[in-house]
Amino acid sequence: MLKINNFSFLYPNGKKAVSNLTLNVEKGDLYAFIGHNGAGKTTTIKSIVGILDFTDGEILIDGMSIKEKALECKKVISYLPDNPDLYNSLTGIQYLNFISDVFKISKNDRKELIEYYANEFGLLDSLNMMISSYSHGMKQKLALIAAFIHKPKLLIMDEPFVGLDPKATFIVKKMMKEFCERGGAIFFSTHILEVAQKLCNKIAIIKEGKLIIEGKMEEVTKELSLEDVFMELTEHE
Repeated sequence: MLKINNFSFLYPNGKKAVSNLTLNVEKGDLYAFIGHNGAGKTTTIKSIVGILDFTDGEILIDGMSIKEKALECKKVISYLPDNPDLYNSLTGIQYLNFISDVFKISKNDRKELIEYYANEFGLLDSLNMMISSYSHGMKQKLALIAAFIHKPKLLIMDEPFVGLDPKATFIVKKMMKEFCERGGAIFFSTHILEVAQKLCNKIAIIKEGKLIIEGKMEEVTKELSLEDVFMELTEHE
């Protein structure tokens, strides 16, 4: 579903933000991408979704190059950034209808999907309010609905739990599991290591732009907590 082969990203000053990264995310994978701030996670994610033009290597989504077939790739993915930039001049329902129009979701399907997800997040009564009046948590919920609504094959998420209350976090984890059980794939970054260990079947840890370790969660952590593994690898590697 997502193949990253020898991916590197150079800053204008010549410094490498990411160096020779290779990863493979398959259907059904719930894949955590872990690292300190500045490790290269967001740079990698923005390159995957076509926001940043990278220098070396290739990124394939559903067998297609994000460089050569960007539009086709974006039709089958959803992207949730770490700080969603929504249209504050729209109401919540107007924004979701706009997203539905972009992905050509039928009127009947979108109505059912919007009602389902908005009800799950307790946002149904707020959809007619202006987004500018939303709290950070409400905006995060709206962005999550927009990410799931068109039933993508691959979901790319950068810190999806930031700003969410415990109930919303529980709902998002449930939605992520169900999404992957239906054959989708999720690649996401998070600083909440306990959640990553319980939720994910695969993991990659990156430090200063270089991959330290990747693989199945149980093989990486063995009998240890992910926090212990992360601290050992990133502090003493």
